[in-house]
Amino acid sequence: MEEYTYKKAGVDIEEGDRFVSLISPIVKKTFRPEVMTDIGSFGALFKLDISRYKEPVLVSGTDGVGTKLKLAFMMDKHDTVGIDLVAMCVNDVLTLGAEPLFFLDYFASGKLDADKAKEVVKGIADGCREAGCALIGGETAEMPGFYQPEEYDLAGFAVGVVDRNGIINGDRIEAGDAIIGIASSGLHSNGFSLARKVFFDAAHFTVDKYVDELKAPLGEILLAPTKIYVNAFKALKDSVDVRGMAHITGGGIIGNVPRIIKDGLTAVINEGSWPVPPVFTVLKALGNVPDADMKKTFNLGIGYVIIVPAKASELSISRLKQYGFDAFHIGFIEKGGAERIRYV
Repeated sequence: MEEYTYKKAGVDIEEGDRFVSLISPIVKKTFRPEVMTDIGSFGALFKLDISRYKEPVLVSGTDGVGTKLKLAFMMDKHDTVGIDLVAMCVNDVLTLGAEPLFFLDYFASGKLDADKAKEVVKGIADGCREAGCALIGGETAEMPGFYQPEEYDLAGFAVGVVDRNGIINGDRIEAGDAIIGIASSGLHSNGFSLARKVFFDAAHFTVDKYVDELKAPLGEILLAPTKIYVNAFKALKDSVDVRGMAHITGGGIIGNVPRIIKDGLTAVINEGSWPVPPVFTVLKALGNVPDADMKKTFNLGIGYVIIVPAKASELSISRLKQYGFDAFHIGFIEKGGAERIRYV
């Protein structure tokens, strides 16, 4: 009678152990002084320094990378999607004014390749260092028969902290305030189901096709990692009255800015007030994508929005540029009715 083992069933414990040994030094480089446990514990301990806060409030967020992972598989390049994972989570937490503290990841595959997985974790660690948070834990799941052998999925979980009197939730936004848009690095991690349909199914492009309008191979442009905006907020928080922030993800500006606008106000967006990256104009033309779909699917060049008093708009843009973030005055807040956002 044939002998069956866990390894024959598709789960390689030794490869999992090798993976942990490969990532341990990478992960430890993200640790903050508050981290109290090493890699391999059942749970991760993080000691919050409450002396820094009058009334600390924890803020949590979770997200994934979505079908952008298909690009990583197609290009066999895995060292940047981890940055996307961190960005999608910490940028959400940041919108409430929270400082990201720590991050956990979930990596699931049909067959674990420790070297490939190490590249993914390297990207996660890079994102954590940029965001200033510690990668303190995660889970690696090997599930043969559930995922294709060469594929994997990612999920991330971020926790931040903000003083209760420092929470930014849009309550103080008022008519006349300025809407500042901070540039994205491209598609970020949204709209890839449509982008892949247009570029690869309709136009029959390959990831290594050089596109003249993009001045680069298509895959390089599409796989550009999501920007992390933690340092953008740091550039403003001590000198500008930031009244609201929105992470421009799935739904675009039209779907995300209204989430922070209270009843009775309308966000007015000035079309043409910022440069739209060529990848979006190429995608629209190749797929004959309607304007409405472009606006509610993609960020169109604006990855993060900050709302400030009108008198602080020039200072905000100047400070952001000093910190390396291109920013634009893209609109304003007005008294309105049922319409929460409109383009002019």
